[in-house]
Amino acid sequence: MSSTVTNSTYKRLASFRYEVRKFLAFSERAAREAGVEPQQHQLLLAVRGLPAGARPTVSTLAERLSVQHHTVVALVDKLEELGLLRRERGVEDKREVLLRITSEGEALLRPLSAAHRHHLKEAGPAIIAAITEILDKELHVLPAPGTTDSRPRPRSRKKPAAKNT
Repeated sequence: MSSTVTNSTYKRLASFRYEVRKFLAFSERAAREAGVEPQQHQLLLAVRGLPAGARPTVSTLAERLSVQHHTVVALVDKLEELGLLRRERGVEDKREVLLRITSEGEALLRPLSAAHRHHLKEAGPAIIAAITEILDKELHVLPAPGTTDSRPRPRSRKKPAAKNT
């Protein structure tokens, strides 16, 4: 990938950032209208949407939200106070604390997630177009060597092998 940044590069990146920010602004408004702060909504969604095999611990959720451990603890405290989340001791390891969404939390999260899905159906094409512009024009993507896979892949930037002299 070239380190040259052109005027069109700035425009494509700005367009992508604009589309993402519009979605985030919608998400923040929707969370507040539902009665929670945006980060509280994000935590509920992260707990509910954890990949199979992931444990709903504070550490896991801090990583998923890209925040500090103590930030998740404060969010959990507030969500627990609101009756939307609860802490449970691990069955096998009693030192482990697992986070569970309550039925009230599910009742709040379900319509909020449906609203997000609906919004993405409308905003998605513009977001995809902005990403595609960057990938097609900026990354100069090629299929992996030796494949017929048409999915874009970044070009390999292998370092030349050291010469033995």
